[in-house]
Amino acid sequence: NCIHLKEMEIIEKTDSDCYCYIQNGTMHLKNIWSSIQVKINSTEMFKFVPILADSNCHNSETVLAFFKCVVQIIWQPEASKEIVININQYGENMCFIVQPYKEVPYTVNVQQNMVDRKLVLLFVAGVFLFHFANALSRSAIFYYSAGVALGVLATLVFLLLTLKRFIPKHSTFGILMSGCCMSSLYFIYCLKGEMKWLWSEYRNYLLGYFLTVGCTSFVVCYKHGPLTHERSITLLTWTLQLIAFILIYFGVTNPQVAYAIIAIILCSKGLCYPLGMVCFVGRKIRNFCKSKKLVFRLLTEEEYREQGETETMKALEELRSFCRSPDFSSWLAVSKLQFPKKFANFVLGSPHVSPAEVSEYDEQYGIGGSFLEQQLFSTEIEPVQYPLANTIQEENYEDDEMQEQNEMPDGEEVI
Repeated sequence: NCIHLKEMEIIEKTDSDCYCYIQNGTMHLKNIWSSIQVKINSTEMFKFVPILADSNCHNSETVLAFFKCVVQIIWQPEASKEIVININQYGENMCFIVQPYKEVPYTVNVQQNMVDRKLVLLFVAGVFLFHFANALSRSAIFYYSAGVALGVLATLVFLLLTLKRFIPKHSTFGILMSGCCMSSLYFIYCLKGEMKWLWSEYRNYLLGYFLTVGCTSFVVCYKHGPLTHERSITLLTWTLQLIAFILIYFGVTNPQVAYAIIAIILCSKGLCYPLGMVCFVGRKIRNFCKSKKLVFRLLTEEEYREQGETETMKALEELRSFCRSPDFSSWLAVSKLQFPKKFANFVLGSPHVSPAEVSEYDEQYGIGGSFLEQQLFSTEIEPVQYPLANTIQEENYEDDEMQEQNEMPDGEEVI
């Protein structure tokens, strides 16, 4: 016998009547953040009475449905001139009775809000709270902010947590915590509708309460200090993640979509390790397959000197080995050398530069030598002769010429 409400419909009546909004059952992803808003206006006071499917609440399918039924029975709104009801797009059917105290007209307006900002805010807050729960649990700023907010909004819960060390049994603490939470929720629910009136009439008292309780809560939190034990931090992290799941569930109109999002978030939290392993293997394969580019680096002075000495010794050893081999024409080389005895000593292992030549080179080109003084103090640029260098260059040229002749096919071999 109730009047069925439809979207974009305005009903105007004067007597008491029953109204119902019946869900159509069609699910669309575009409506996951939409809601149905029923607004009742009147110039005089009227009473809003919700009709429950089962007033005893003993046939509720889930625990959440049972508590929702109990809340609707206990917390019925009082008489008012304007009431706004938000109905879940994919929730249960909603039926209610409007009982005006006087026979004056009232209107029932039904509108669909495609994007409910409250739902979007709850969903986004839940996602961010879940992913940053660990960082927030270790943050001192979040610890003090949460302590002050808990002290202002739920003073009984804050006092119970402060006096936890004086309660020996965990069962007693659990019972007291449940009672304090329910009392705090009831207090917040009662103040939600009267906050505008309280702020306009008792603004100074509210400011004094917020300031006093907030400062006291901050002092208590500062005395205990932020959480340091890893077990306490982990417990706070799990609590924040549980609150995040609750926010996500109530931020989506479709319960199936909410469960899927929660499952995806849990999987993404656990998939970081295999994804990291896959990325590591991919980087290794990419580095192995791509062509290696030559990287040039300038040598330091010390590295240049060491490399020069090493390569010189290596080249001299290769020259000695070649001169000792049977392919080398020794008689032809001796006949063309100016100092064959020195060459023979070099092949047998003696240094390629004698101590006398080293001393003569240091006297002429070393620190304090004639060449350095001439370069520093002479005003005219004169050609410089390098007798020792020329001698060494001639010997190297002769050695190269003999090696080329030995490599020719018609070369003479000496036994």
